[in-house]
Amino acid sequence: MSISVFELFKVGVGPSSSHTMGPMTAACRFVRRVAQDGDLAAVARVEVWLYGSLALTGRGHATDTAAIIGLTGQMPADADPDACAALVARVLDSRRLPLNGGGQGYVHEIDFDAGRDIHWEGGSQLPFHPNAITFVAVDAGGVELTRGTYYSVGGGFVLDEDEARANAPANPGPPVPYDFANADQLLAMAGQAGLTIAELMRENERAARGDADIDQGLDRILATMDACIDRGMRETGILPGGLDVPRRAAKIHAQLMQRQERMLRDPLSVMDWVNLWALAVNEENAAGGKVVTSPTNGAAGIIPAVLRYYERFHDPDRRRLHIFLLTAAAIGGLYKRNASISAAEVGCQGEVGVACSMAAAGLTAAMGGTNAQIENAAEIGMEHNLGLTCDPIKGLVQIPCIERNAMGAIKAIDAARLALMGDGTHKVSLDRVIETMRRTGADMKDLYKETSLGGLAVNLPEC
Repeated sequence: MSISVFELFKVGVGPSSSHTMGPMTAACRFVRRVAQDGDLAAVARVEVWLYGSLALTGRGHATDTAAIIGLTGQMPADADPDACAALVARVLDSRRLPLNGGGQGYVHEIDFDAGRDIHWEGGSQLPFHPNAITFVAVDAGGVELTRGTYYSVGGGFVLDEDEARANAPANPGPPVPYDFANADQLLAMAGQAGLTIAELMRENERAARGDADIDQGLDRILATMDACIDRGMRETGILPGGLDVPRRAAKIHAQLMQRQERMLRDPLSVMDWVNLWALAVNEENAAGGKVVTSPTNGAAGIIPAVLRYYERFHDPDRRRLHIFLLTAAAIGGLYKRNASISAAEVGCQGEVGVACSMAAAGLTAAMGGTNAQIENAAEIGMEHNLGLTCDPIKGLVQIPCIERNAMGAIKAIDAARLALMGDGTHKVSLDRVIETMRRTGADMKDLYKETSLGGLAVNLPEC
């Protein structure tokens, strides 16, 4: 099943696609299900059970508040960060939660005490995936009305129990003309049809929407990424969560603007801008701002930074930026299908590593690379992120996540340049490196997979 560019690039809120956007989506789906069953008016309480990684790092990732927002009927793409913060404050203060199952605008208010109704089961893990969340709706007599378990499998993707058993969403969308399962098939199909990877992806997108809608959707993604960079370069202060990490992007931006003439003599000055743009996005993400999963929130700064690098230093043509996104999505879909983009499952190689690989491929395509060079760039991007652990301090998407995005963006540019200096032939295929990443994730101890139980998370206790 081919994955759409609009599934991989989703507008949402920070700080985490798997731990914030996923639980918000799951909660919204649950309350809609209760409403569809006709039970909404009978609900007296809703209990939320968080398991595995969602419980271990959920407080730092705002998983509890995301679940509250989702139960009020809001999906990540439509959530306004400031309004959501005010809503959560009212719910926690009043201990009253307005359930909104959609349809006819009916809202049913219930008692809700976060300390009583949200359960943190960090010592338990459900079989399908480390990121599991269960909702239980009961009536005034304590009788269970509806129960639902959902899995947040990375990048904002959510599966319920039936979908998890089938390992596919219930509504996969219309069939596409090029349903490639791996990179070898992608290259073969594109070669036989005489298409670039971006053209092949556009043909697949046409199965569900017209070109005008495709372009409008891609422009929305680009505009949201640009707005996130610009907002991140303006905002100052301390990031939330208790680590007291200062926002640096605004200060770095001011410094770069002040020394523009001197930078003309520095051949590496472009790196400073790329670092700035990546930092700006991930500081916004850490603050709970509006971001685009690329393919996750934890790695949301890499692709926007490399896109802006291409736009500012190579070509601002919107069509080339569309080529970048379509190509990057083709590569991201391979990781989603054949490995994982969930740090709780495979470590940060599944987030920053995948984003680096996607960005390298997109940049190579935008710069006119062949399909073989694009595949080579994607392979290089991941090969040098293999084994990357996810060990956030205090479960916050701040240290090492923010700087890691800057490093990933630079690696992506380097991977593209290396690939463009060759003819696309290389020893290790992209399919082999994706399988290696999957196996490395399976071998990796859970301590290093978004649990905050190992690595930097425990070796810097003074933080």
